Amino acid sequence: MIRKTSSNKGRTRCRFCTKEGCPRPAFVDFKDVSSLKKMVSGQGKMFSRKRSGLCATYQRAVSAAVKRARFIGLLAYVGE
Repeated sequence: MIRKTSSNKGRTRCRFCTKEGCPRPAFVDFKDVSSLKKMVSGQGKMFSRKRSGLCATYQRAVSAAVKRARFIGLLAYVGE
């Protein structure tokens, strides 16, 4: 039986962080719906840190931005 070896291509970097590190304060614009839709599944659920590749600071910022966008009506609470 042949086992497949998993190829670790390295850790995916946070899309908001720079090479110098995580810029402070961490702010994600809730009006930028196109980038927020990339963080939400088709059912309207937010992706986990493992799936989205964000650092903890920006995961919290994206979470707050998605909640604000949903409250205002820019994003749907549930999928279609």
